[in-house]
Amino acid sequence: MSSTTNTTTISTVGPPSRRNTELAMLAFAVIIPVFAYANAGLALSDELPSGLLNYGLGLGLMAAVGHIVVRRFAPYADPLLLPLATLLNGLGLVLIWRLDQSKRLAQTAHAQGHEYIASAPKQLMYSAIGIALFVAVLMLLKDHRRLQRYTYISMVGALVLLLLPLVPGLGMNVFGARIWISVAGFSIQPGEFAKIVIAVFFAGYLMVKRDALALASRRFMGLYLPRGRDLGPILVVWAMSILILVFETDLGTSLLFFGMFVVMLYVATERTSWIVFGLLMSAVGAAVVGSVEPHVKLRVNTWLHPFAVYDNPRPSWANTEQIAQAMMAFGSGGTVGTGLGQGNSDLIGFAANSDFILATVGEELGLGGTMAILLLYALIVERGVRTALAARDPFGKLLACGMSAAFAIQVFVVAGGVMGLIPLTGMTMPFMANGGSSVIANWALVAVLIRISDTARRPAPAPAPSPDAEMTQVVRP
Repeated sequence: MSSTTNTTTISTVGPPSRRNTELAMLAFAVIIPVFAYANAGLALSDELPSGLLNYGLGLGLMAAVGHIVVRRFAPYADPLLLPLATLLNGLGLVLIWRLDQSKRLAQTAHAQGHEYIASAPKQLMYSAIGIALFVAVLMLLKDHRRLQRYTYISMVGALVLLLLPLVPGLGMNVFGARIWISVAGFSIQPGEFAKIVIAVFFAGYLMVKRDALALASRRFMGLYLPRGRDLGPILVVWAMSILILVFETDLGTSLLFFGMFVVMLYVATERTSWIVFGLLMSAVGAAVVGSVEPHVKLRVNTWLHPFAVYDNPRPSWANTEQIAQAMMAFGSGGTVGTGLGQGNSDLIGFAANSDFILATVGEELGLGGTMAILLLYALIVERGVRTALAARDPFGKLLACGMSAAFAIQVFVVAGGVMGLIPLTGMTMPFMANGGSSVIANWALVAVLIRISDTARRPAPAPAPSPDAEMTQVVRP
């Protein structure tokens, strides 16, 4: 008779990594823009575009690099964030290329004495740089909680980025707004990167101060009113937003920063009063500046009277018809659109592939296509909020929530401006619009969300079993 002793150790089994799901979604995220590219080329010239193969290989290579890095450095991350961003980026490249083929835009540029340069190749380069930054963030940022150490450094960094356009010789005044700087021949919009840096500061600050900010001294009309001394932070951020708007005439960035802070403040304290105060203060600030600052006042008048440019006599302030053309583009699209390459959104002019690129979607893909694009953006926000709910640390929760809020507010501000819901702000649609700063910064934002989701879903390491806890089973024949 012999005996055999088998020892079994209990270990923690974590959730599946779902990287194969991500890979399958990435395949669709590459195939759909390639088919859209072919469709646009056939509509424009009755033949496949000559760069179709290069475009497909380029987009596929970027998606493959992103997937390999996520599989290696963030194996438990959300499986949809990367495919969603890739799909939006790919469709944006197709729409930019489609507008590059417009003879009308080329003739307008030549009539104004400018050389017409295609934007799609440069945008593809910027997208590759964005993927490179995405890779760098995931490789270098092993744990998002390390960012908490740089709370106040982030505040200084954000202020520096916001003030750079005001530096003489560095900042540029483009169509009345000083939101750009010129470095080595390249135009950079520092505010796109500042939204990520300032989200780190807000998350670190609110994590420490949330208990004090949640205190209420009295109740008025069903709202808990915070103490006077606790209004300091929101007053400072409000004043900073107003100063940005006044000195740089940047309505979009002001709305973005202030809205992001109010949302994060509400999440941290769960006090509805902060939302009410935030909305009231933003309304007061916008009303005062909109009635005083000439550039903002012009945009408000254009928003209120978009078709005044066609009046006879034309008002002195009605010097652009872009809003009117964008609204007519949406109306021409109907439910299913005119088809890729068969619209006239190039009538909008120089900003058709940047600020107004959603108008091209509305005309050529119709209401259905517009809703599909907005749904893709909503899914990114939803996955970001889901990441915030799953995060195990308060800093990660606030950071993921803040970045998701910033992304959502930017989409709302841009879409609302193009559709005439709110005044046009000059911001660009994330991932889709022509602009290097926007696509690069948003790839970095997605990388941080992926890092937080990986940390949130990663199984906790199993404690080392003690001798008494081992399960020993004796098996006898």
